[in-house]
Amino acid sequence: MQFTHPELLQKLEKSGFSDKEARVYLCLLELSGAYPSKVANYTGLNRSTVYHVLLTLSVRGLVNEIEKKNKLFYQIEKPEKVVRYAESQVGMARECAERAQSVLPDIEGLYSAHGERPRVTYYEGAEGLLAIYTDHISVNRPYEMLAFANAAELRQFLPPKFFNQYVREKEKIGITTRGILPDTEENRTFSVWRYEHTEKKIRPEMRFVKEEQFPFVGEITVYGENKVSIANFEKGKMIGTVIEDEAIHRIMKTIFELSWKSTLVKD
Repeated sequence: MQFTHPELLQKLEKSGFSDKEARVYLCLLELSGAYPSKVANYTGLNRSTVYHVLLTLSVRGLVNEIEKKNKLFYQIEKPEKVVRYAESQVGMARECAERAQSVLPDIEGLYSAHGERPRVTYYEGAEGLLAIYTDHISVNRPYEMLAFANAAELRQFLPPKFFNQYVREKEKIGITTRGILPDTEENRTFSVWRYEHTEKKIRPEMRFVKEEQFPFVGEITVYGENKVSIANFEKGKMIGTVIEDEAIHRIMKTIFELSWKSTLVKD
């Protein structure tokens, strides 16, 4: 059955009702009260859901129940109680915020006692991986980016417009790059492909390893002051992680430098 005042549903939801609560409340309002079976039929909700919502609204003081013909009949309380309930929620939220503020020093003390923890953020899908590359250029000072990468995979994954902007931002900020890549023709022409119009100092300095020694489809990037990103470009498994931690950043930087020194094949 269609509501006669469907525009009220959205207004009720914006007032703090869930979708189901708004449907049940508006049903009782339009019918001037109803039995649960009628509410279920009118709203399209199953009966068990209707009973649960009616109980929730009753506890909030927004509807009341009376017995009619040995059955429970529900109707809304005075409309102003909707405002009173919302105001009570604001008061409770304010009280919770004050309590949280008072306990914050204790939480911070216990947290600090266990030492700093790495901050790890996970990303999924193409949009998630693009967010990682956006984070590479979210800094406001120059730094050296270090990467174990495969330009062929980047070329297939990153949209040309996005990558062009990525390179322009690197140049604008002053981000220099060193990379270790599999030794393929496509990787050897990587700088020409995307960096030919940038300042020479911004063009990546690259070293290469035998292709069979670089089997993974993805990239590990050490960037910023304390971040490491790991991206998997494999179709159907596009995931990424950003680890924000000074110790891990130093470890990965050391691993890169050791690899760089032992890699004899240069661009």
